[in-house]
Amino acid sequence: MRLQIDTQTVKFAAAGPAEPVLDYERSSPRLASWLRVADIDHARHTVFVRQGKGARDRFVPIGARACGWVTRYLDEIRPQLEGDRHHPALFLSVSGGELALDVLSKMVRAYVSAGAPMKKGSCHLFRHTAATLMLDAGAHVRHIAEMLGHQKLETTMTYTRVSMAKLHEVHARCLPAEQPRAALAL
Repeated sequence: MRLQIDTQTVKFAAAGPAEPVLDYERSSPRLASWLRVADIDHARHTVFVRQGKGARDRFVPIGARACGWVTRYLDEIRPQLEGDRHHPALFLSVSGGELALDVLSKMVRAYVSAGAPMKKGSCHLFRHTAATLMLDAGAHVRHIAEMLGHQKLETTMTYTRVSMAKLHEVHARCLPAEQPRAALAL
């Protein structure tokens, strides 16, 4: 894995497949610009979300892998950026200031367009995808709602897309007609 600094934005360049730097919550460009170095608690694997959905503060989990990428960014990339080395913002522009709100959106749009030219991309896409994947993996919708900062389950349900594979699995497992019949004793 090789890390490099782009002349316009900070990005991770990988020799292999791209790996996510942060989890679902950090997918908002607004929140990424507000995220502070002190908001990541590596020991507890939590992120403090300041004034997130509904203008509420909360803690959300961050995975060990994402914490590792943040640590690597802090150790290897951030020190190379110009500007105040003690700036409170976690992610800095190449000039050393906070990222502009639209930088992450432009980056995501460009990456999605490069991989699928007819598709539109946005940071919000990661929230939808994470919610759907967590639901498919068996997470309770209430837990997903809490992580996304939703007060109403209906809001969370609009984020999720039930995959056809999951529908087939539930159909086969739950529909009585699909269950094997016990042998009739004569």
